[in-house]
Amino acid sequence: MKFIDEVTLFASSGHGGAGCVAFRHEKFIEFGGPSGGDGGKGGDVIFVATTALSTLLELRHRPHQKAENGHNGMGKNRHGAGGNDLVIEVPVGTVIKEAEHGDVLADLTEVGQRVVLLKGGRGGQGNARFATANNKAPKFAQPGEEQQECKLRLELKLMADVGLLGLPNAGKSSLISKVSAARPKIADYPFTTMVPSLGVVPYKNYRSFVMADIPGIIEGAHDGAGLGLRFLKHLERSGILLHLVDISWMPERDPLAEYESICREISLFSPELAAKEQVVVITKLDLPQTRTELPAIKSWFEERGLMVFPISSATGEGVETLLDEIARRLWSTAERVS
Repeated sequence: MKFIDEVTLFASSGHGGAGCVAFRHEKFIEFGGPSGGDGGKGGDVIFVATTALSTLLELRHRPHQKAENGHNGMGKNRHGAGGNDLVIEVPVGTVIKEAEHGDVLADLTEVGQRVVLLKGGRGGQGNARFATANNKAPKFAQPGEEQQECKLRLELKLMADVGLLGLPNAGKSSLISKVSAARPKIADYPFTTMVPSLGVVPYKNYRSFVMADIPGIIEGAHDGAGLGLRFLKHLERSGILLHLVDISWMPERDPLAEYESICREISLFSPELAAKEQVVVITKLDLPQTRTELPAIKSWFEERGLMVFPISSATGEGVETLLDEIARRLWSTAERVS
């Protein structure tokens, strides 16, 4: 299944039904009077957040969405039926924007959350409504109100407690596959991870949290290098960011310069995301070169006030300590079960 996290929709509510102009023509009823019924209300466009969907793929193939029009009024004071509402289900975490100006119209962050985005037009009143002592046979009725239309931009931002950040091959996919049932593709070439993935991480005493893995960020991503920055939005809702750093390449590469480069790319994308507190995770602790370089690298980060957790996803070393720190940050000390 394709991971589609952005779509454009042309949505329209239903047009209100027209009121009816009619008069009673029945035997033995003289001067029957006006009997035109009202038109029905047009259907609304309603968005509902659900966990049954994980992408916006279904809407990609249905870009035009329209609610049902209200039915016209009829004679004998019969009112037209209201048009059916159009209910559009979207994944939890979907942001709905006005496409042209980018104004946020709704942010669906909870399961079952509903928002009426476009109201259907009101039905017109039939001529029976306009009968007065001075005008007992009105020959006019109201037309139905027009529908509301809008070009919408839907963006999905994954709902995760913990977000993974780092260069390609830093070990993000290995970590999420170690601590959860998620099974992203793992290989020793850049951009193995092509789309974001979520994993539910079980913790002690049946507690759990959600971890998000996104494709690696490289220098120049804000200009489109690599896979660019389009997936960084999936980390904006994360409470904790784990910045994974691979130092096994030293001295061929400078992991500290790479770390600072990624931080600059994040700042260019979103100052709010850059301001989130990060936990530095040194990966591939099972490799001899990592153990050799670890003391100096760890000191560099700690001098800048950053906590460092060395781990090995291959052997599991340090992973439990990292999960304990994540749990401590997510839940208060009183709530946490040791």
